[in-house]
Amino acid sequence: MKRVVITGVGAVTPIGNNVPVFWDSLKKGVCGIDYVTRFDASSFKTRIAAEVKNFDSSALFDKMLEKKIDLNVKYAVYAADEAFRDSMLEAGVDRDDMGVIMASGVGGINTTCEEEDKYKEGGPLKVSSHFVPKMIINMASGHVAIRLKAHGMAKSLSTACASGSDSIGEGYRAIKDGYLTYAVCGGTEAAINPLTFAGFINCMALAQASNPKAASLPFDKRRAGFVLGEGAAVLILEEYEHAVKRGAKIYAEICGYGTTCDAYHITAPEPSAAQTARAITESLQGVKYDPSRLYMNAHGTGTPKNDVAETKAFKVAFGDDVNKLKISSTKAMTGHMLGAAGAAEAIACIMALNTGIIPPTINLEEPDPECDLDYTPNVAKECDIDIALSTSLGFGGHNACIALCKI
Repeated sequence: MKRVVITGVGAVTPIGNNVPVFWDSLKKGVCGIDYVTRFDASSFKTRIAAEVKNFDSSALFDKMLEKKIDLNVKYAVYAADEAFRDSMLEAGVDRDDMGVIMASGVGGINTTCEEEDKYKEGGPLKVSSHFVPKMIINMASGHVAIRLKAHGMAKSLSTACASGSDSIGEGYRAIKDGYLTYAVCGGTEAAINPLTFAGFINCMALAQASNPKAASLPFDKRRAGFVLGEGAAVLILEEYEHAVKRGAKIYAEICGYGTTCDAYHITAPEPSAAQTARAITESLQGVKYDPSRLYMNAHGTGTPKNDVAETKAFKVAFGDDVNKLKISSTKAMTGHMLGAAGAAEAIACIMALNTGIIPPTINLEEPDPECDLDYTPNVAKECDIDIALSTSLGFGGHNACIALCKI
């Protein structure tokens, strides 16, 4: 089996539109949540979200092409461009051996809403000829492949909020099994619009706090839902021997991937958390580690059921060693980036490995007695770690865990 390493990273997030700013914000506990500016949310039960700020993709697309691309695709191409430049793969890369696996929870839903409005107002002739290629979920992978001229497999993946982690896991498997030398993997999401808001509010998923800076409350007993976020994150995966031969900067090695399904309920986590725990243990299969030198980036959405179930999963997976772990949820700062969350949180893990800094769970003022682990409240900690795990859990019962280690 081939070894798989990460040689490039890129991100567009509510707390920074490149990886250095994103990571600096995570370390400092910067909250990217504020009042919605994309639309008038005054009639909604919640008026807050974690929007991407000051985003400008004009350097990547000409004006005509930019009109034909949904915002989620723009985020994806922007993050992929940063990751590819960071990897320094340009010279001599075999484009036939480079694949793209991009993930999204809902794809071009903004485009769908816009074109539906046009149809209702003016009939079928008002619907744009670009509607379908702007809306369909595979366009992120398609446009990233076009941008990077990647001629290997270009696939799309959607497992709700586990999508970003699963994209990395599937890229890892493709390289490990010898199908690719490089894989451009990540997730993207741009779903802050009235329809999405209404849907999440009506299924009792969104936090309805009035204070944006104290709305996302992972593992706190005051938590009452997640905050909708957006953005993209992309990682360049590469076969280890190839990376070493070309003298690449190596951030981390992917040492495992676990993926399971609760097969229980379309939105609620299975209470025993057995399958989430199994995804974690599968990601660590064959890996030797000291639990006191392990960082866990929790899914940590701030919903009442998820945080309790995830705490149970950690206890099942690690047993008596669970209290030695360093854990945090960065969603308190970024909001929930849906299909992009797992990829952004994988980058947080990579940076934690490289710097020895555990990002905090901000807003954790009143710990829930049922969430009684070390969730790194409010302030980042310095701690040398050798391995970092990122868990992602999605509607439909999807569970994914990526294991990363120093090299």
